[in-house]
Amino acid sequence: MFSGCVVQVEDGQVGVKIDFGHIQDQVLGAGWHFFFPPVTQVEIWNVKLQELKEMAQVPSSEGLISQLDISIMYQVPSSKASFVRKTIGPYYISVVLEPYVREAIRNVASGYAVKALYSEAGRKEIGTKMLDFLKSKLDDRGIMVQDVLLRDVKLPPSFSQSIELKLKAEQEALQKEFELQKAKKDAEIEVAKAEGVAKANQIIGESLKSNESYLRYLWIRGLKEGKNQVIYVPTEAGLPILEAMRNQSN
Repeated sequence: MFSGCVVQVEDGQVGVKIDFGHIQDQVLGAGWHFFFPPVTQVEIWNVKLQELKEMAQVPSSEGLISQLDISIMYQVPSSKASFVRKTIGPYYISVVLEPYVREAIRNVASGYAVKALYSEAGRKEIGTKMLDFLKSKLDDRGIMVQDVLLRDVKLPPSFSQSIELKLKAEQEALQKEFELQKAKKDAEIEVAKAEGVAKANQIIGESLKSNESYLRYLWIRGLKEGKNQVIYVPTEAGLPILEAMRNQSN
C-alpha cells in the first residue's frame, strides 16, 4: 500500500527531492524516506567515484595518428547533486562531461610527438595537463574530476616498426659488446698464462745456473763413492766432463 511512497537511499547515494516541480537544495541521505508521489519525486544520484572511459584518435606533431584509451575518474559530491540537477540535469555525463573530455584530448594530447605518447614521462605530463583542463571547466559546475589515466596507447604501425628495429639494433649492439669484452678477457687470461710459464722457466734457468757448483759436487762425490752413477755436466766444449776425462786418460 505504501510501496509507492517509500524510497531507499543506499550508502554512496543521495536523493534529490523535487516538490511541485521545484528541486530542493537539501538532498536526502542514506536510509528510508517517505514521500507523496502526486506532489513529490525523488531521484537517486550516485555520488561515489566513477569512471568514464574514452577512446580517441589523436594526431601527433609528425602528423601520425595514435589511439588513446583514457579513463576519467570523477564524482558528483553529495553537496553538489542538487546544484548539478538544477543547472545541467540528470544527463550531465553526455551533456557536459564527455564533450569537455573530448575537448581536453584535442587541446592537450594532440600535437605531442609520438615518442611522448610512448614514454612514461610523456603520458604522465599529458594526464596532468588534461586533469588541470577538466578541473578548470568542471569544478564550478559541480563535477569533480579526480584523475586522468592513459590506460593504453596504440602507436602508428610505422612508428611501432621503427621502435622494434631500434630495440633489435640495441640488443645486437649489447651482444657484440658482450662478445668483445669476453674476447678481451680471454686474451688477458692467455697472456697471463704465457707470462706465468715464461717466468717459471726463467726461475728454473736461473736456479740451475746458481747450482752448477752443487752439481759438480754431486759428481765428485759419486766418483769417490764408486757408485755406478753417471752425472753429465756440460763443458765449454759441449762434452760431458766424465767423457772428457776419459779421453785425456787414453
